[in-house]
Order: sequence, then C-alpha cells, then structure tokens
Amino acid sequence: MRELTYAEALREGLRQMMAQDERVFMIGEDIGVYGGAFGVSAGLLAELVRNGVIDTPISEAGIAGACVGAALTGMRPVGEIQFMDFVTLTMEQLVLQAAKVRFMFGGKANVPMVASNTGRFRYGRGGTTQREPRDWFVHVPGLKVVMPSNAYDAKGLLLAAIDDNNPVIFIEHKLLYKTKGDVPEEMYRVPLSKTVVAREGKHVTVVATSVMVSRAIEAATELV
Repeated sequence: MRELTYAEALREGLRQMMAQDERVFMIGEDIGVYGGAFGVSAGLLAELVRNGVIDTPISEAGIAGACVGAALTGMRPVGEIQFMDFVTLTMEQLVLQAAKVRFMFGGKANVPMVASNTGRFRYGRGGTTQREPRDWFVHVPGLKVVMPSNAYDAKGLLLAAIDDNNPVIFIEHKLLYKTKGDVPEEMYRVPLSKTVVAREGKHVTVVATSVMVSRAIEAATELV
C-alpha cells in the first residue's frame, strides 16, 4: 500500500469529498492560494472547478457562523480554525447554536458541519497558539470530538465526520502533519463511535489520543 503523510491524507479526503458531493466545501483563513498554514489544503483551490475552497478574513466567529448557517440550509461545510486557541471566539456559534439545534427542533433540523482545528505544537511558540482545549467540547452535549493519531485514521475519520449529521470538532495535532502511514486511495470511513486497540498487552491499559498514541506504543515496545 502507498504511504501518505497525515497532511496529504487529509487533503486527499477533502479533495475526494468535494469532487463527489457538491454540498461539501472548505472555508477558513489562508486556505486558498496560500494552501493553509500547514499545507493541508495546498493545491485544492486550483484543482476544483467549483468554488469549494473559500478564503475568509481573520474571523473565527465568522467562519463558524458561516458553517452553521450553510449546514442548516443543506450544505456540509468544513471550517478550518487555523490555531485551536482561537476556537474560543466560536463558542457562541458551536456551543450555543450548532450543538443544540437538533435537540431544540426535535430532530427536524441538523447541523452537519466539521470544525477543523490545529492543536498544539512545541515550546517556544506564542502563548496564544499553544493550547488544545478539547476537554471543553467533550463535555458539550451535541458535539462530537475526533482526534486522529495517524494518516490512515486522519482520512477515514474526516470522511466519516463530513458524512455525520451532527457538528464534529476535528482536531489535528501539528506534530503529526509530516508523519507517514499506509493510506488507501479509495474512499473509506473510520467509525466515529469506536475505539481501536493499537497494541495488545496483558498487564496495563493505556488510553491515548492523537500524538500520544504513537508515543504510548513506543514506550510499551521499549518496556517489553
């Protein structure tokens, strides 16, 4: 099987979904000509014949609000929040509105949107671009939180998130973008509701997400 980086797997998933379904589009800061701060959307603007990639002003609240409105009218937007610290500016749109719509209207309305966030990096970066407040969203009824740990899961979970009729917070760890893994070219889904046993063992159970999955595996291998 061919290898792709985590970022390439995400890009391929976005390209395939937008080519297959005209309801799917991407919106965010610097995602068009620039190709995204971390290169995830590089080339998509030129490749797609329709307006599937929309650059916005620096307004996370605007991005999230546009996604909620578009989702309510039948679209399936993927809104990119360049640095997850700034997701605080979207709390009204995501928590007060998107998460509650299906419940408030008895299931007659849905918000099928993905809020893509880049979380964490390394020490030495600015104090306002270091956080990954995923725990806030895990405790919000109506929101689903996804944190892929490898390239295969990145593509499969993204496709599943776009398919889902509920708002999904999709968190990408910056240190994973260049990591490589086997990724099928065809479209596939990784279920949002299931966990995976990454390594069998007998004595200790380690529960990990995102970049900590590979680190836990490395630690377990070293300790055997």
